[in-house]
Amino acid sequence: MDQFAAMKAFRAVVEAGGFTAAAEGMDVSHTVVSRHVKQLETALGVQLLNRTTRRFALTQAGQTYYEHSRQILDQVEAAALLVAQHQVEPTGLLRINAPMSFGLEELAQWLPVFLDAHPQVRVDLVCNDRFVDLIEEGFDVGLRLAYSLSDSTLIVKRLASFEEWWVASPAYLARHGTPAVPDDLGAHQCLNYSLAGKAGQPSFTAQDGSVHTVDVGGRLQANSGIVLRAAALAGTGLAASPEFLVREHVARGELVRVLAGFSQQPLNLYALYPQNRHLSPKVRALVDFAAARYLSPAAQAGSSD
Repeated sequence: MDQFAAMKAFRAVVEAGGFTAAAEGMDVSHTVVSRHVKQLETALGVQLLNRTTRRFALTQAGQTYYEHSRQILDQVEAAALLVAQHQVEPTGLLRINAPMSFGLEELAQWLPVFLDAHPQVRVDLVCNDRFVDLIEEGFDVGLRLAYSLSDSTLIVKRLASFEEWWVASPAYLARHGTPAVPDDLGAHQCLNYSLAGKAGQPSFTAQDGSVHTVDVGGRLQANSGIVLRAAALAGTGLAASPEFLVREHVARGELVRVLAGFSQQPLNLYALYPQNRHLSPKVRALVDFAAARYLSPAAQAGSSD
């Protein structure tokens, strides 16, 4: 028995959720995968999986063996990548998780350029605005927008920072007036991003260094920056949006930036990836590409090149 191959097959079955999916992922037959797992159980003298006609479940021994074999396989892969990472062309499937607004507005602009630069890479991009366990759901890299990130078991690299702009439509400002200082926001309809830590209590720093924290409210909150931008364009209220969501609308005069003399904590773009795997060429390529893009003057000016 090739124990290493059997270990890989067993791990694939567990993570793919079945023998058929594991066989497809490994590009081998169902019979080969099944034989590897049976040989492994025979060699170990324990049952690793409880099988039914449609499902399987890990035994206690199977769970223990899976956890340890995963660590061993990751270490073997890391050793190989450590030696080859600077010599291997990025290749294979790259699974990316990103926030919906960033995926639609930013990644959609530059992912085609990234793919042109790396013809051996295929991308599976999943955008959503919920908490995603990158390891559990099988992602190679996650992109996150946050003011800061708490301690994580993942490797975290900051790629860029975006200002937040308070914006409203000209029609809204004509009806309700333009706020001159942060305290004026209390008299306005504010469109709040519900996933923000303190959406109803934004803090501003004036040019003299003084900090102003205000209470704001409004009739609409949402977990999507795109929804709030649409509401601002419709004249529903004032929205605090990352600059990449609204800069083109401001440039066209569809939205007006207010309180520009007051700054807020920037929204950071982070790349996250598992620390138990050495940074693979395809992940390194994406992280380096994104970092270079947001450091370039063209990107800072909002170019889609």
